[in-house]
Amino acid sequence: MEVKTTALLGCFIIEPKVFTDSRGYFFESFNQGVFEAITGVTVNFVQDNQSYSKRGTLRGLHFQEGPFQQAKLVRVIQGEVLDIIVDLRKDSSTYGQHLAIVLNDKEHKQLFVPKGFAHGFLVLSETAIFAYKCDNYYNKEAEGGMLYNDPALAIAWPKLDQSYIISEKDLVLPPFNAINPL
Repeated sequence: MEVKTTALLGCFIIEPKVFTDSRGYFFESFNQGVFEAITGVTVNFVQDNQSYSKRGTLRGLHFQEGPFQQAKLVRVIQGEVLDIIVDLRKDSSTYGQHLAIVLNDKEHKQLFVPKGFAHGFLVLSETAIFAYKCDNYYNKEAEGGMLYNDPALAIAWPKLDQSYIISEKDLVLPPFNAINPL
């Protein structure tokens, strides 16, 4: 596996070594020992989540607060998404900055997101299966979020040939400046 740093400290793009032949492909999607040796990050994933979404679905920007913050390893099993993370760490030199990366089922790239980030994605393909590992259990009382299209974030969400499909809950999230740093 190849691990690349990003402009946001502690975030890594992981590119697995994919072996292909006439039957299809194989790759190791996660190896804790290799991950820790390359990144220097110790992580213990305790929960795996998966979602299925249609083209134009926008989920986010979500996070967990307090002791329920989650580091995540995200990837796309089927389809293609634009994945977005926003640094909410109060002592970070990149506080308020975001990273956008296309994740798909062709390149098999993954994104490691440390605690203290908001996360969301937009489905670019007809459908997508999105999966992620978390190092902490979800807690409904600790969930937080912020408005995906807040101008203060300057996220360049792509225009599609359709309207975004967004939950009512995500449409009324507060703007970035109303969020307490994590």
